Order: sequence, then structure tokens, then C-alpha cells
Amino acid sequence: MKTEQSFPPIKFEVPPHILVVDAPYYSTVSEMMMVGVKQTLDASKASFDYLAVPGALEVPTGIWYALRAHAFDAMRRRYEGFIALGCVLKGETRHHEIVGDLSAKSLQELSIRYTLALSNGILTCDTLDQAMERANPEGRNRGAEVAHACLRMIELKEKFGLRAAKRRWQPTIGRS
Repeated sequence: MKTEQSFPPIKFEVPPHILVVDAPYYSTVSEMMMVGVKQTLDASKASFDYLAVPGALEVPTGIWYALRAHAFDAMRRRYEGFIALGCVLKGETRHHEIVGDLSAKSLQELSIRYTLALSNGILTCDTLDQAMERANPEGRNRGAEVAHACLRMIELKEKFGLRAAKRRWQPTIGRS
């Protein structure tokens, strides 16, 4: 099922740098999602780094490590947005529900607590066929969708003066 949703490129004065954190357990799904992610980020001239983690529960931790790494090395390039990718399929137990719920909750908590432009592309599906249809760039193209969501959140941060690339450091000494 092809959706008619298109994502026009978002233009930035200073293109953002994004971290894509992927749990590629279902590698074909991840590869298809990355096609949509790359197309969308390229269209907006955004750069990105890719980090693979063991599973969907480790995606929030991977993002947290990236945030902490900047605290240890202030010269490291700061990520302005984060894209979480992965796939959790229904099994015979409730494990998929727990993994899907906990990863989504942890991502949302990171986003709100640290004012992150973070989009959740961890698919939670009943079957591999459903996941493939959602990931397929010729199908639902969820990769493009989550990349566009991340870019839109960066755009919103810019609107409210929260975008790191746009802020200028000003000394506070001598100010009243």
C-alpha cells in the first residue's frame, strides 16, 4: 500500500547534523528504512552519523551515550537531531509489547528532558511482511517519515531559539 504523503525538503541556513541510531536485528527492514532516511536528509542537505546498537531497548541508551560523549569532549560536533530506527515483531509472549513500550517511553523521556529533536522510527508490527511494507521506500516509507519529523522538530527548535547551531554565546559578566 503506497501512501500519497510526500515530504518537501526543509531548507536550513545551517544544515543540521543528525545521529541515526539503529537496531538492525531485521537487517532488510533497517536497510529499507535507511533509504528513506538518507533521501530525506540529503534533500535538506543535512549530514548524519550512523550508530548500530544490539536491539530496540538499546537505542535510547545509544542516544544517551552520544549526549554524554559531548560532555567529555566539548570539541566534538554536537548532534542537532536524533532518529531512532528498529523493528520489534510480535511473538508468542508479551516481550514485543514490553520492548516497544519501554523503548518508546525512554525515547520520549530523553526528548522532553533534554529538549531533543528526536523521532521514533522503531516499528512495532505483527509480522515481518507488515514491517517490510512500512519500511519499503516504495511503500509507506517510514524512513522518510521519521527523518522528516526529526527535521521538522529541528525547525521548531529554531523557531523558538533553541537550535544550538543558531545560538551565539554571549558572556554574562558585567551585565545587569
